[in-house]
Amino acid sequence: MSSESLSPDTPFRHESTDRDEAPQFVLPLVARIEKAAPPARTDALETAARAVLAILSDDRSHGDGEWARAMRDWQDARIRKVVRRARGAEWRRAGELPGITVTGATAEVRVYPPVPLDGWPKELVKLQVSGTELDDPGTPTEPDPLRPVLWLNPDVAMSAGKAMAQAGHGAQLAWWELADAERKAWAADGFALAVRTAPRERFAALVAAGLPVVRDAGFTEIPAGSATVVADHPALRAR
Repeated sequence: MSSESLSPDTPFRHESTDRDEAPQFVLPLVARIEKAAPPARTDALETAARAVLAILSDDRSHGDGEWARAMRDWQDARIRKVVRRARGAEWRRAGELPGITVTGATAEVRVYPPVPLDGWPKELVKLQVSGTELDDPGTPTEPDPLRPVLWLNPDVAMSAGKAMAQAGHGAQLAWWELADAERKAWAADGFALAVRTAPRERFAALVAAGLPVVRDAGFTEIPAGSATVVADHPALRAR
């Protein structure tokens, strides 16, 4: 869905809405980045996206689950995600808080139930946001056309941490658009997905294709309204 087809009250719209009047929450994600063995950038982005899907689908996030109220409060306001980095003892302390750790080929990302913007747990509040710069050891492989792909805008430069949050947004938009059976199938496949930078000549067509599009709110790094990610899920292509 393009920006034009989004509901006027979508949490991803950058214009001011009633959601701005609600108490604001943030979904914390912490990436394990050890100095001696940092993860590959693409793997970190994919792992962060799968972590967001893991908490969205977790039983604790629904009904009378222990995280359900926090998840509802977060989704009733702007959908904010912040990625921080940890290593060594910081990572071990972060692992003691309630949350879900998702592991990729080289990356580990832990996601936590949403917290107020100014209410981060003390174990996380001192973790760094900036400086999360990662590289890929080689060119990422071509994505599987039968599985979801989160396409990054080739003309928007983002730090690894920012890109991880944006990939999480893209995965969440796709999740919201899927039917229950499609969600269950994705979960059964381990939330398999790819994150790739779109070819420059193709990105505009992807934005116009009716697929979910993330448009940044402009709080950090990039201008408000910038299209950052297109969520290309096979189940959504067919609609």
